[in-house]
Amino acid sequence: MFAFDNTYTRLPQRFYERVKPTSVRAPRVVKVNRPLARLLGVSAEELESAAGAELLSGNALPEGADAIALAYAGHQFGHFVPRLGDGRAILLGEVVGKDGVRRDIQLKGAGRTPFSRGGDGRAALGPVLREYIVSEAMSALGVPTTRALAAVTTGDLVVREELLPGAILTRVAASHIRVGTFEYFAARDGRDALATLASYALRRHYSAKQASSETGNDALALLEHVIDAQARLVAQWLGVGFVHGVMNTDNTSISGETIDYGPCAFLDAYDPKKWFSSIDHRGRYAFGQQPRIAQWNLARLAEALLPLFHDDEEQAVRLATRELDRFMAIFDDAYLRVLRGKLGLARAEDGDRALASDLLERLASGRVDYTLFFRRLSATAKSASSHEDVASLFAEPGAYYDWAASFRARLARENASPEERQAAMLRHNPAFIPRNQRVEEAIEAAVRKEDFQPFETLVDVLSRPYDDQPAHAHLAEPPGAAMDNYRTFCGT
Repeated sequence: MFAFDNTYTRLPQRFYERVKPTSVRAPRVVKVNRPLARLLGVSAEELESAAGAELLSGNALPEGADAIALAYAGHQFGHFVPRLGDGRAILLGEVVGKDGVRRDIQLKGAGRTPFSRGGDGRAALGPVLREYIVSEAMSALGVPTTRALAAVTTGDLVVREELLPGAILTRVAASHIRVGTFEYFAARDGRDALATLASYALRRHYSAKQASSETGNDALALLEHVIDAQARLVAQWLGVGFVHGVMNTDNTSISGETIDYGPCAFLDAYDPKKWFSSIDHRGRYAFGQQPRIAQWNLARLAEALLPLFHDDEEQAVRLATRELDRFMAIFDDAYLRVLRGKLGLARAEDGDRALASDLLERLASGRVDYTLFFRRLSATAKSASSHEDVASLFAEPGAYYDWAASFRARLARENASPEERQAAMLRHNPAFIPRNQRVEEAIEAAVRKEDFQPFETLVDVLSRPYDDQPAHAHLAEPPGAAMDNYRTFCGT
């Protein structure tokens, strides 16, 4: 079924532990991602069959699989934990898709591993559905992300605050190598392991890019590329209002993909200080903090790799600092490009940053819905009367009209036709995001009523987030005040 071509298990044994999934009682396929299955060269019909349920639940291992749990450490909310690892995830192997890209196939929630740290190794249905919904939505929004190939229920119950139906997610990723993977070996003085891993990760993820032209050093080249990828990734998060929720170094992917959708959420009203995670007690990972935290996480990667940069420690620190100092400039440029796209600006002017910053401050002070604002703003490209619809989102419409005067003056210096500008803006401003209340409704229906239709509908709508879908317009509506204190949970 899967044409495995495994490379990670050719690394030394200390990089992982060989494991077997724990069998489950009565696996049932809830959802198979048919387009992703085709990309991977896998038959969706086989995955949806009874035999497919056995494979997707871990009751049977597909031919060619080499099941392992990866070792890694991590800084969790700023505190270093030297041994984490895959406590409930089992990597089956790697598949090269029809597009030539190598990807991991992993079962999340497949039972205990040597890294479980007392946990049950299981996943409840709610978090599995959340990750399926949000990761696939992020992919459709154009944000680099892990993907969801399938979700199955297990027929077993898992114990959280209450008994909940168990489930397993089949996750697909460019790889599951994290900043914490390097921290794991740095904490053990594993210079040889660090060098092996750095060379492996560089060639796996950045083979098409040149290594560091100044040094030819794999570790330094890897840091350079990961900084670039993470800076651009976080800029895209901010563009769609995404709040990761738990930006620990063990959740920071070397490939530059969004990984681990535990206590994640999306902004409704624009608020850079907003966070949703129940375990983030001080807002460390609030929406507006994400660029700074990404840079902090990358500094931990640089620390782990430091012995490989140069034999002289002072010189190694200078090389690392030079790379880390690039982060904010790369992020700022990437974020400004995101904002220009949302505003329909085809060319760059020096005043664009100030124009965008002024707008975001007004959105924050007016608690204006972020997604709805930009979608409505797109309509103003062709219709001046649409400015009234945008202004109605503000408690004080004058706050919008004052900014709109500067915006119109800026647009007057663009060459695009109104039709071209609107089409461009609609490509950057989604009509649909995974609204927090809609995700919760889909999960509640599935968990409490075994009704998966709201989940199916939401997944389908979010697969086309930039399209107007009048039949499902209610899924784009902002929530009421009841969601002001919304909190998310990690599910472990």
